[in-house]
Amino acid sequence: MKIPQKISLRYARARINILALSSVRKAALKAFRLFSTPQQRLTGKGSALYGKGEKLSFRYEGHTVRGRCWLPDEPPTKKALIAHGWESAGLYFEGYIAALLEKGYTVIAFDAPAHGQSGGRRFTLPAYVDTLRTIEQRYGPFDSYLGHSIGGLALALFLETCEHSETTRVALVAPAVETTTALESFAGLLHLSAEVVRGIDDYILEISGHHFAWYSLRRALHNVHAGIFYLQDEEDRVTPIGEARLVQQDGHPHIHFLFTRGLGHRKILKDPETMARIVAFL
Repeated sequence: MKIPQKISLRYARARINILALSSVRKAALKAFRLFSTPQQRLTGKGSALYGKGEKLSFRYEGHTVRGRCWLPDEPPTKKALIAHGWESAGLYFEGYIAALLEKGYTVIAFDAPAHGQSGGRRFTLPAYVDTLRTIEQRYGPFDSYLGHSIGGLALALFLETCEHSETTRVALVAPAVETTTALESFAGLLHLSAEVVRGIDDYILEISGHHFAWYSLRRALHNVHAGIFYLQDEEDRVTPIGEARLVQQDGHPHIHFLFTRGLGHRKILKDPETMARIVAFL
């Protein structure tokens, strides 16, 4: 963590914990706003191929959600949707876009709210799931899905309420498993009291109808019947290997697991061998 980030963290920690002395509710809301605010955006023009994608957009909760669509040279055979992770964007998947186009796929990738070229300052998982549902309604149906990190969890939560079949293909790369893990890590970083953490959980219930624990990959996968390729690195410091192993122990016959070592949370997505296997699966 860089020095300016450390200073900002200490300042936020002090403000929230002082506020909690007078109002746990206000402290919880302030903490949640910080929890749901990306600290950086992945932007840029990208490669010539990325720039050739047809620009797409729609309005969501007062902001513009932006994406692109790429068509193969020959008449398309299938359609794929890409869902990026935290502080990432569709731009990060240029290699997959090129490979899927060569395979004859139409490819669509959107930047989630508060990410990349999309509008908004704050990101919530329910909002991401809603945007995926809107994308499906406007530009689907899709035959294949690729999701990384929080994008993988969002895809699972979306697919459990979306019509799909055993022939649907889903690649989950280092997917987030339990949102409660992220909340616990955030609470530890800010030294939040148990009362403030419960206040955050109560607030997500108010705005979404579910507690944090409901936003679980393990829970959602019981309702997803697509063929799934699940990739996880054993040294991933963002999505714990232990949680991925628990998903494996659930014994889903339609999920194939691949565990790597030494690639971490992001390199696994760019590794040539894993890229080739993902594209072949999709």
